[in-house]
Amino acid sequence: MDEVRQRDREGTRQRILEAARRLFTELGYDEVTMRLIAAEAGANVALINRYFGAKRELFAEVLAMQGRFPGVLEVSEEELPRRLAEYVAERLRSDQGSSVMAALIRSSSCSEIHGIIRDRVDSAILEPLAARLPGPDAIFRATVATALITGAGTLSQLYGPDAVDSPDQEAMIGRLTRVFEACLRA
Repeated sequence: MDEVRQRDREGTRQRILEAARRLFTELGYDEVTMRLIAAEAGANVALINRYFGAKRELFAEVLAMQGRFPGVLEVSEEELPRRLAEYVAERLRSDQGSSVMAALIRSSSCSEIHGIIRDRVDSAILEPLAARLPGPDAIFRATVATALITGAGTLSQLYGPDAVDSPDQEAMIGRLTRVFEACLRA
C-alpha cells in the first residue's frame, strides 16, 4: 500500500510541476495563482502547499527542472568557444524556445523572485562556466559570456526562429565563436 501511495504522490507532484511550468511559461509569475495551478494539474491546493510550500518555492523548482547548462561545458578549453557558439546558434534558430527562458522573461518584473532568477542563472550557467576558465578574472569573463547566452535566449523568445538573418548556420557559428573567444580569453 505504501508503494502505491508513493507512486500516486510522485505522479501528483509531477502533474503539479508540469502544470506550473506551462502556466509560468505562458503567463509569468505574477499572473499565476496556486488555484490556477491546482486546476490545471487536477490537484488540491493543499497538496501543492504540502509538496512545494509557497508559489515562490514552486517557481524555483520549475526553474531547476531544466538542469544545468546541458552538455555544453563538457568539452576541452580549446573547444569551449565554438561549443558555446553552437549552443547559441541553435537557440537562435530554434522554433522551440526554452520554457525556462520564457518563464524568466515573463516573470522578470516581479521583484519577489529576482533572487531566484539570479540564483538560477548563477548555478546553471555563470558558475559552471567560470569554474572552467583559468585566470583571476574568470567570473567577469563568464559574466560577459552569460550575458551573450541569456541575451540570445531573450532575442529568440521575442523573435522566434527568425531572430537572426544569417546567410548560413556555419557563418553564424564562426562569428559567435570569435565573440566567445574574445569573452573567454584571459
